[in-house]
Amino acid sequence: MSWRSLFKFELRAIFTNPSILFTIFGGVLIYSFLYPLPYSNQLPRNQLIAVVNLDQTQLSRELERMVDATPQVQIAARAHSLGEAKALVNNGQVDGLLVIPQHFNRDLLLGKSPTLAYAGDAAYFLVYGTIAEGLATAGGTLSAKAKVSRMVMSGDNLVLASQHYTAIKTSAQPVFNPTMGYVNYVVPAVFVLILHQTLLIAVGLLGGGQNEHYREGKSGYWLHYPAWQVLVVRGISFTLIYLPLVMYYFGFSFRYYNINRLAEISDLLAMVLPFLFAVIFLGMILGQWVSRRELVTVMVLLSSLPIVFATGFIWPIEAIPAPITALVQLVPSTPAINAFLRLNQMGASFDQVIGYWVQLWLQVVIYGAIAVWLMLKVKRRARPAVKVR
Repeated sequence: MSWRSLFKFELRAIFTNPSILFTIFGGVLIYSFLYPLPYSNQLPRNQLIAVVNLDQTQLSRELERMVDATPQVQIAARAHSLGEAKALVNNGQVDGLLVIPQHFNRDLLLGKSPTLAYAGDAAYFLVYGTIAEGLATAGGTLSAKAKVSRMVMSGDNLVLASQHYTAIKTSAQPVFNPTMGYVNYVVPAVFVLILHQTLLIAVGLLGGGQNEHYREGKSGYWLHYPAWQVLVVRGISFTLIYLPLVMYYFGFSFRYYNINRLAEISDLLAMVLPFLFAVIFLGMILGQWVSRRELVTVMVLLSSLPIVFATGFIWPIEAIPAPITALVQLVPSTPAINAFLRLNQMGASFDQVIGYWVQLWLQVVIYGAIAVWLMLKVKRRARPAVKVR
């Protein structure tokens, strides 16, 4: 049988399977809008807090006004005690609290350092960080104002006092995420994982369905061709289907969400090809291994969150146990995410990510060999075919 016939059988098997089509096109297109939607505002703003003002002086009330004026937080309640403020946080009425201690005004005028206590709901990292940033900014501004006032009262020039009230000044300049937003931070990596998971499911569904037919005593075209030929044709077929989807993600979607696109097209293509082939061959292994095709979707979906956190772009790689870090290197999305983030978001050259490129090609060779071996085992057990399906 010819290569042309095999391509025809393979494409027919793909495009006549509703589950595969919905996974490929529905999953990729739906997630391109659904996943970033809750984070379209990039950063949380106007987080509600409760204030406990135990000083009740003009200066402490000025601090309250400064806190309320920051874009990060908004005062929603004024409590009379710390316990009352905690109850508001626990009930979900506010997301954080600020405690202004007694003698705040007196200590500040005497040159002492009063302690402001603030807290936030740490269940949401961005919310907690936003509250802490807003309260720290307001407190630091009031502290700087008090220091400048004391320096002027001591005879220092106002301009010099405003410039030298502290020995160290921080100038934070975001490099790879100019907006400091969630979309630019996590969406580029998650988009690669979406491509990985949908492709893995689609290939696994095709192979798992063919295995079910074989176990029922039925024959199919995949049993009438050499295993390596089926591997090559399946790899090329799914790659040609996914290349436009990859271009849609790295092109239209990145532009739509104003995400950095710094990589050369040739560098992206050089990294995309081994990534897609590695995922396809891993999906063929998964399809040969499972007993029922629906198990493919369950296994891949359950692995999504562990892969996200173990890859190292959300959770620091230094905080992940070494065995988990080593295990996740077997997943094609790990080197692909690290490579694409460096190429597209950080402006790295291809030489700087060559290690990830080599890792993906090694996975292509190893997973391809395992897939061929598993298909040969099935062919040796297969019954004589009556006709090609």
